[in-house]
Amino acid sequence: MAKVPALHTSLKKRFPKYFSALENLGKAVRSSGPIDTKTSHLIQLAGAVAIRAEGAVHSHVRRAMEAGATPDEIYHAILLLTSTIGFPKVSAAISWADDIIKQE
Repeated sequence: MAKVPALHTSLKKRFPKYFSALENLGKAVRSSGPIDTKTSHLIQLAGAVAIRAEGAVHSHVRRAMEAGATPDEIYHAILLLTSTIGFPKVSAAISWADDIIKQE
C-alpha cells in the first residue's frame, strides 16, 4: 500500500493526543452501525469528493482499497456523484483517485 503522507505523519507526531482522539472517534463511528469497513470508506470518499478535499480523497481511496474495494468500485462511487456535485468536481476527484490507484 501507499505510504502515508509526510504531513500526516508529522502532525501525528506533533499532536499525538489529538490524533489518538481522531483515530478513536473513527473506530467508534465505524463500529456503531451495520455498514462494513469497505462501504464506510466509500461513503467517506464520496464526502471527501463533495467537499473537494484532495488529501481526504487520497486517504479514503487508500483505505477503501485496504478494506477490499476495487478500482472499479472506487471510480463508480465517485461517478455516482455527477448529478449531485457536477462533472468538474467528479473529474478532479477521478484524477486524485488515480494518484493512489496508479501507485498500486
